[in-house]
Order: sequence, then structure tokens, then C-alpha cells
Amino acid sequence: MKELLDLVAKKLFLTKGKGIHEDRLTSFEYALRDAGIAGTNLVLISSIFPPRAKLISRNEGLKLINPGQILFTIYSKNQTKEPHRLTAVSVGVAQPADSSHYGYLSEYASYGQTEKEAGDYAEDIAAQMLASSLGIPFDIDKSWDEKRQQWNISGEIYKTANITQTAIGDKQGRWTTVFAAAVLLV
Repeated sequence: MKELLDLVAKKLFLTKGKGIHEDRLTSFEYALRDAGIAGTNLVLISSIFPPRAKLISRNEGLKLINPGQILFTIYSKNQTKEPHRLTAVSVGVAQPADSSHYGYLSEYASYGQTEKEAGDYAEDIAAQMLASSLGIPFDIDKSWDEKRQQWNISGEIYKTANITQTAIGDKQGRWTTVFAAAVLLV
């Protein structure tokens, strides 16, 4: 019997970057360089935090990758050529208390939001998806702090976090790219 390739990530890390250049694609490349993952092949996947996976530091994660490697990622990018325009991206994380259950990652992009606003929103999205998958009741119209209190009381959600990158559009009108990602390592 042929064995299946195990592609369930055992570790993941969060990273972010920004880039500025006259060319849109080069601006994105510079953002990937700033994030430390430019020399890899990114594969965009859906937003599941694998069961039993460990969230490690960016520095630890970057040491585990090689040039040319295929990296499974959940990422968000945003670009502007408009001078002084505030742009933001974020990846939110919601881990369940029971590590044998999967968690959620969310990707979010916006204009005009601060790092805190975009990060809180991405975290909220991930936590809402996890809460609904666990059957935790919540009122979508409540504030983030009220929902967080509901989830903390349930004891089902262990941890939420986010990685967020913001930038103000280059004053000379060059492309400004922001990038945030969760990188899953199998």
C-alpha cells in the first residue's frame, strides 16, 4: 500500500514586510525580502491552524527554510501608488485550548486603518471562525472586547494574536506594498 505524503504543518511562524519601488511587482518583491521569504516559492492556502502545530518565532522559522523551498502560506498583501495613503494588512490567529482541534488564521487588507485597528479586526475574524466551529455562542454585534470576554469565559479559545504591517504611500508616488503572512512548515 502506498503511503500518503504528510503535509500537515508541525510548526508555523508569522512574518511581515513592506517594499517601495517604481514597479509594482518589484515593490512586492521588496516586501517579501523585508519579510525574509523572498527566495522561496509561496503557495497560498486556506486558513486552518493545524492541530498540534506549534507557533514559533520569526527568527526560529526563518532558520528552518531554504532558498527555492515551497512554503505554504496564508498571506495578505495590499498595494498603493497614492502618496500619503495609509495601507494595512494583517493575519489573525486563533488557537483552541485543545491542541488536537484545529484553529483558524485570517487574512485582512484595508486602507486608512491603523496597525491596531487592522490587527484587532484580523484577530476578531479568526476568533469568530474558531468560536463558531467549536459551537461557542457569541453576538456578532458585540464589541471585540465583549466577544473576547465571552470566549475567555468559555475556556475553549487558548490564544489569539496577529501580525500586521502598515505603511503610508510613498510621497513620490512609487508603489508601496505591505505584506503579512503565516508560514506553515511541514
